[in-house]
Amino acid sequence: MKARTLAPWLFAGITVQRLLELRVARSNERWAREHGAQEYGAEHYPLFFVLHPAWMLALLLEGRAARGRLNPLPLTLFLLAQPLRLWVIRSLGRYWNTRILIVPGGERVRRGPFRVLNHPNYAVVALELATAPLAVGAWRTSLAFSVLNAALLLLIRIPAEERALAEYRAQAAR
Repeated sequence: MKARTLAPWLFAGITVQRLLELRVARSNERWAREHGAQEYGAEHYPLFFVLHPAWMLALLLEGRAARGRLNPLPLTLFLLAQPLRLWVIRSLGRYWNTRILIVPGGERVRRGPFRVLNHPNYAVVALELATAPLAVGAWRTSLAFSVLNAALLLLIRIPAEERALAEYRAQAAR
């Protein structure tokens, strides 16, 4: 199969997946807020709503322009990341969200992939952002968005989550 043929299908599949996940996230957000959740990092949240759709669009455009066949190794890695994504979401249950919401009385999740990594969800996203474009020959998209994602995660998002959890633990200890 040609990469340019797969690119629209990959784009469509990711779009459907992300929209379904946003639906779950919104439901979980309502639940969390009903249980007194406090939000952290709201100021950087819109950056993710620019990054991810821009990545998807770049994947589509560069992938449609690519010459050559699809690359099976990155496609396989992307597809293998999907059960990991679901494992993260299931492990967090009602606490899974696209926002940083701390629910009073809640505890940090330590089951599933969280036994091994503090932030497995971001490892899965990093894998997806790198491999999906590579599968369709969109190496510029893979490189650019991997760097942007790493900067957002390492410099902004993960520190914001860690500060939120530390603040919650400090308040709970009082």
